[in-house]
Amino acid sequence: VLCYSGLGLKFFKMKVRRITNKNAIMSRVKNKLIIILLLIPVWIFIYKSLQDIADFIVFQVFHMTPEKHLTETIRFFLYEVPKVMMLLVLIIFIVGIIRTYFSPEKTRKALEGKPLFVGNVMASVLGIVTPFCSCSAIPLFLGFVEAGIPLGVTFSFLIAAPMINEVALVLLIGLFGWKVALIYIFTGLTIAILAGFILEKLNLKKYVADWVYATHAKQTLEQENSLTFNQRISAGGEVVSEIVGKIWIYILIGIAVGAGAHGFVPDEYLAGALGSQNWYSVPLAIIVGIPLYSNAAGIIPIVSVLIEKGVSLGTALAFMMSVIGLSLPEIIILKKVLKWQLIGVFIGVVAVGIVLVGLIFNYIVFI
Repeated sequence: VLCYSGLGLKFFKMKVRRITNKNAIMSRVKNKLIIILLLIPVWIFIYKSLQDIADFIVFQVFHMTPEKHLTETIRFFLYEVPKVMMLLVLIIFIVGIIRTYFSPEKTRKALEGKPLFVGNVMASVLGIVTPFCSCSAIPLFLGFVEAGIPLGVTFSFLIAAPMINEVALVLLIGLFGWKVALIYIFTGLTIAILAGFILEKLNLKKYVADWVYATHAKQTLEQENSLTFNQRISAGGEVVSEIVGKIWIYILIGIAVGAGAHGFVPDEYLAGALGSQNWYSVPLAIIVGIPLYSNAAGIIPIVSVLIEKGVSLGTALAFMMSVIGLSLPEIIILKKVLKWQLIGVFIGVVAVGIVLVGLIFNYIVFI
């Protein structure tokens, strides 16, 4: 009897401990949600007051003269930096939570065995929410090839992932508004889907480096642990810290360059050279953009000023896509797994897609 009583007591204590731990976790989740809900109206108030704050600093603190080149430059910088940073933190936090439901392994499994065009569409969409940068191009490429995913589907993913991400979305919304942001996402996805589809139809496997298909690296099946919502919130905060910590300097440089152009470059100069009336403006923008290396954080603030100065939307989008989607470092990295013939076709197909997008949007009137 005493033995059974002891076992019963032990079981009861274990059950109480589990309930206590569960309650503690729920309490932490509740506290985090309360803090987030309280911060939302504060965020909205500050965001809506940014222009007034910038004007106060420029005119009341610095006593600068209105409508001067330097005044407009500093005013632009003081307004755009906090606006972009606030949007960045908000969107990256949300996307960071969403990303806890994805992983490269899950992405690869999701694409296995899919028909070509369906695979291109899925790969392009998954590229938006899957963590990716140029440095991970080779591991992802090898993993996709080993899983038997078609080459064109792999390229759809590699094109979409760096070109369409939360940083680009935040900056486009903040600097251009939802309309241009949606246009960019739609055109970026279209290029990724069609470029991947065309590359697969061209049957270019023979131009993949010989060692790639001979590699049979161990499949590292990840333990897909079931995360609690509290852990997902923490992961969102960690992603904010990681991404903002890496790109804040690019944002400052990009906005600084944009602010300088905003204040000092005459409107008619860029409008004359890169306006929609010039047929060569889109190809020229791409030729200039491909050798440049920047991420969305660095290039989009500059593009916003180009548009403000009269550069047509299609030309600006083409320039931005060429810098982000055809970055020189990624091409150099991919040379380790692709032969130059395939790299040349890849650049050509994507560049043609970007040219078509630029030309189309240069001659569309948005209502």
